[in-house]
Amino acid sequence: HVQLVESGGGSVQAGESLRLSCVPTGRPHCQWDMSWYRQAPGKVREFVSGIVYGGTTTYADFAEGRFTISHDYMQKKSFLQMDSLKPEDTATYYCKVTRCTVPSVPSLGGSLEVWGKGTQVTGS
Repeated sequence: HVQLVESGGGSVQAGESLRLSCVPTGRPHCQWDMSWYRQAPGKVREFVSGIVYGGTTTYADFAEGRFTISHDYMQKKSFLQMDSLKPEDTATYYCKVTRCTVPSVPSLGGSLEVWGKGTQVTGS
């Protein structure tokens, strides 16, 4: 059973930075494809950034150049570094995993979708 724990949210002034982290629990042999989404009050949840095993990253247009996603393969954590934050970045940020890769035993990997409970980011 996989669970995701996000942390690092908070309240910041415009122009400041935050670093979000996402830690999966369960299935310790997995290297995860991870992504971040956000949902502002009254709006639909939207994609922010993603990283797959192997390191390929993708970004939403609003995140390109300001946000950086990374992954620590030893600790199996994902990070979202958010710089130059704006008031419109205010949202609950969610981590999601979509694929487990087990490099030593590929047959143990597979696709699944698990969401974290979110961490609040407030910019002003």
